[in-house]
Amino acid sequence: METDQNIVIFITTGTDGEARRVAGALLEQRKAACVNIVPAVTSLFWWEDRIDSDEESLLIVKSKASSLNEIVSLVKGIHSYDVPEVIALPIIGGNPDYLNWIGEETQ
Repeated sequence: METDQNIVIFITTGTDGEARRVAGALLEQRKAACVNIVPAVTSLFWWEDRIDSDEESLLIVKSKASSLNEIVSLVKGIHSYDVPEVIALPIIGGNPDYLNWIGEETQ
């Protein structure tokens, strides 16, 4: 993935408060141009050799690939989960004005 490529990152949290803390940290450090918080998603997953489920909040983060390693470190440092979900996908297209704005708002 190119370092200047726009990306979208999914991060789940256990509470809305934690989602707001993570979003705030990402925005304050200019690692994200925008963070959407989707409350009350139901997650089903394998954990400790069994299928588990939980209600979580989902963060949808718009950023640059060059910030991904710092974002992962930041999230791991403040997140309550032992293994927080932080996954990134490339943005392959969209509104050019919006895509340029992502680059302008992130370091």
